[in-house]
Amino acid sequence: QVQLVESGGGLVQPGGSLRLSCAASGSIFSIYAMGWYRQAPGKQRELVAAITKGGSTNYADSVKGRFTITRDSAKNTVYLQMNSLKPEDTAVYYCNTLPPVSRYWGQGTQVTVSS
Repeated sequence: QVQLVESGGGLVQPGGSLRLSCAASGSIFSIYAMGWYRQAPGKQRELVAAITKGGSTNYADSVKGRFTITRDSAKNTVYLQMNSLKPEDTAVYYCNTLPPVSRYWGQGTQVTVSS
């Protein structure tokens, strides 16, 4: 049974940085592409960054140039480095496979960007 546990969120001022981590209970990165998703209050969950099995990355236009997704297969962990954060980045951030598998959704980690 795969479990994904997100961490690293918090309160940060506009322009600040955070690094999110997603620890997987099993070696799924060799099987699946992975994505970071976010859901802001009153909005649908959206994909913000993805990394393929081969290491290629893609980003939503809203975060391109500011967010970086990386993967450490030895640690079964996916990271999201978020720089130049904006208030509109405030959301709960989740990781999941790409496309997402419903039973893999975790609790997420809250990111709040506010002065």
